[in-house]
Amino acid sequence: MGIIVGTMALFVVMSVFSGLKDFSLSFSNDFDPDLKAVAKTGKTIFISPQQENEISKIEGVSHFSKIIEERALFTFNGKDILSNIKGVDKNFNQVNQVEKTIFQGQWIEENSEQVVVGHGISQKLSMGLFDLVNVFETFVPKPGKGTIDSPDGAFNRSVLVPVGFYFINEDLNQKYVFADLSIVQELLAYQPNQISGIEVKLEPNADESEVIASLEKILEDTVVIKNRAQLNESLYKMLNTENLVLYLIFSLVITVTLFTLVGALIMIIIEKKSNLKTLFNLGADVEDLRKIFLYQGFLICFLGCVIGLVMGIIVTLLQQQFGFIMINQSMAYPVRFSFTNVLIVIVTIAVLGFLASWIASSRVNKKLLE
Repeated sequence: MGIIVGTMALFVVMSVFSGLKDFSLSFSNDFDPDLKAVAKTGKTIFISPQQENEISKIEGVSHFSKIIEERALFTFNGKDILSNIKGVDKNFNQVNQVEKTIFQGQWIEENSEQVVVGHGISQKLSMGLFDLVNVFETFVPKPGKGTIDSPDGAFNRSVLVPVGFYFINEDLNQKYVFADLSIVQELLAYQPNQISGIEVKLEPNADESEVIASLEKILEDTVVIKNRAQLNESLYKMLNTENLVLYLIFSLVITVTLFTLVGALIMIIIEKKSNLKTLFNLGADVEDLRKIFLYQGFLICFLGCVIGLVMGIIVTLLQQQFGFIMINQSMAYPVRFSFTNVLIVIVTIAVLGFLASWIASSRVNKKLLE
């Protein structure tokens, strides 16, 4: 019973964490592409129409989008905030899923001064959509050298028109103001073929390494290409560390539970001491006698693992399908059934069960049989 409960608990908790991991990553997945190429040195790269054509022909590339990202100062109705302005082209919505996060308003139109603003930014600026009274402005430092004679000579300025608000989570809601690529190029005094990077959406069965190699060849090794995990390296590390710690804690619980198995096997050895002596006198080796209890303990672990795993899978699938346990009134606790978790649980119970059985069976020795 202890092994059944321990196995079930380990699988259910790992399934819940897998669900929470997917839930956490779903926020960043709305913003992050499959691949992102940024300048190896400096802030910008130059891309020619020929290179764009070659990128579109790469096997495994579904869509790609040119982008520009830069820190900027935004002001509205006497309030200001520092955030990122992100210029995007017409293909951006085919690479990312930001448009589906818009809860009020609409997405920007091409070659317009329209912008989509994060909910956190709009709250801090007390901003509304299509405000004809107050002006939404952005300022970025002008490139170049020399002394600054006046504020007008130090900053490039642009008037923007908020047409939509997006909402994802507290951090991402304050990260971006989306604008058309040409407007941001003009604001930053960039050339028409000058951009910050390229975001790529891969086809379902694409070979990521081959696509990266092709991109590096086309862009002449002027870029650093990162996948989604590398773009969120700290987040992935945190989630993987939490998963490992959680696994180790529940493995420790199962280890403590298996001490009862060791005790039970030792009691059986003591109870069957006379029978063991008879077998030993008839010519049985000590190793053969040990194997009896090794196999018995391993069989108990195996049956407990199977029953606990079946119960854990049933609980996980029911929660995944029907959401019986809720975080709040509108959201069920996220879980995800994974064959990887099944394999991890089986291997864990098998290894720990074998060690517990081996420790108990080692009590059978010549001294006991004399």
